[in-house]
Amino acid sequence: MVFSSHLFVFGFLPLALAVYYLLPRRGRHLALTLLSYLFYGWTSPAFCLLLLVSTLIDYVCGLLIAGDVPFAGGGEPPMLDRATPRTRAQKTALLASIVSNLSLLAFFKYFDFAVENWNALASATGVPEAALARTLEVTLPLGISFYTFQSMSYTLDVYRGEARALRSAIDFACYVSMFPQLVAGPIIRFAEVADQMRSRTHTVAKFSRGVAFLAVGLGKKVLLANPCGKVADTVFGAASASAVEAWSGLVAYAFQIYFDFSGYSDMAIGLGLMLGFVFARNFDSPYRAESITDFWRRWHISLSTWLRDYLYVPLGGNRKGERRTYVNLALVMLLGGLWHGASWNFVLWGGWHGLWLAAERAAGKRSLLPGLPRTGRIAATFLVVLLSWVPFRAVDLASAGRYFSWLVGFGEAPGGAGLLAGVVFQPYYLAVLAISALIIWRAPQAWSFTRTLTWPRAAACAGLLVAALTALAAQEFNPFIYFIF
Repeated sequence: MVFSSHLFVFGFLPLALAVYYLLPRRGRHLALTLLSYLFYGWTSPAFCLLLLVSTLIDYVCGLLIAGDVPFAGGGEPPMLDRATPRTRAQKTALLASIVSNLSLLAFFKYFDFAVENWNALASATGVPEAALARTLEVTLPLGISFYTFQSMSYTLDVYRGEARALRSAIDFACYVSMFPQLVAGPIIRFAEVADQMRSRTHTVAKFSRGVAFLAVGLGKKVLLANPCGKVADTVFGAASASAVEAWSGLVAYAFQIYFDFSGYSDMAIGLGLMLGFVFARNFDSPYRAESITDFWRRWHISLSTWLRDYLYVPLGGNRKGERRTYVNLALVMLLGGLWHGASWNFVLWGGWHGLWLAAERAAGKRSLLPGLPRTGRIAATFLVVLLSWVPFRAVDLASAGRYFSWLVGFGEAPGGAGLLAGVVFQPYYLAVLAISALIIWRAPQAWSFTRTLTWPRAAACAGLLVAALTALAAQEFNPFIYFIF
């Protein structure tokens, strides 16, 4: 089930809110957990078992790290002192949590990728008999990259003494499985919501802002991301394209992934508010960034900060010399790219960003082009990001290389001029691209727009919600691009 569907908006969401608010406070987390498993298992119930296994492992490991006995009952587990050395048992419990989560992620997300590359290596080295038979096809469970990182942050935060472990297995299962952020993020770190899991307020102001976030996010997804995605899919799926068509398709994809991803984050934040939770902002106008370093402070903030705090800093960050800093940057960005999907395209995407991050750090500047005015720095940064979307969107490295050739004018098919343009440059799509650009670079963010809901803003959100739901009924193109994540 996805947010951008009438089934969710008119069926699941009213049911979830009614059950949640009609129950006493002590029963709400159990209800929310069961509803979230229904949401997650709507199309593939078997994946719920994997989610449950991951949850149970980290719940037990969290209490063992806290020095408590799982399922023993009693009061709140103790919160660890950050300065106190950890025992061997605590280290073992943390290791068990990390290994189990990464093993699940590695098997379900990267098994097929590993077999393909092994077989390609066997063929290239002249030993085809070493190839592995493809007797097992592993299906990628939806959202596994998100909930494994989220669940793992619990044991890490408890181990570091940044949060108190949860005694209640139901409370912990609720934290991991909450449907607002389960399949598409943002990655909610346990330390950010630990106190909210124990106690939170439910107010009309929170609920109203949540509805506004939902309206804005759904509008981004349906009214902007979907039409932009149609243009992008048309161009990326073409046999050839002129430079103008290729750049148009690439810009359309840049707009699609931003509005799709930030729209889903807005909806997740809004749904959380409607349930009393306050989640952190996940996007901060990333295409207004003045450098790649600035871009990663603004894009998918929950992932970039997770990688920084749980991978880059433990590796040594920038504390172990210049050379080690560059190695850490490269490793984190390469792994961050691979986190997005089991493909060398994503590794290339991560490596491209890592290269620019290293270059900016080596220059010791906020931007590699400090002499340009702010508009020029933003445009240059957007161009760097734009080029990175080619391997991110292309199906393989060969397709990415072909698309790069189109961008410099080597894609025009003899006798085919105008055919692709007739599809891509329709007035409707051109208008959507223009509106998208205006919103990206000039409009206020959803975070600030919904902070104070005046009557005109509330009316605008209501109109946006109606328009999005109306368009959703007429659209045949409504992709869910997070299946690869």
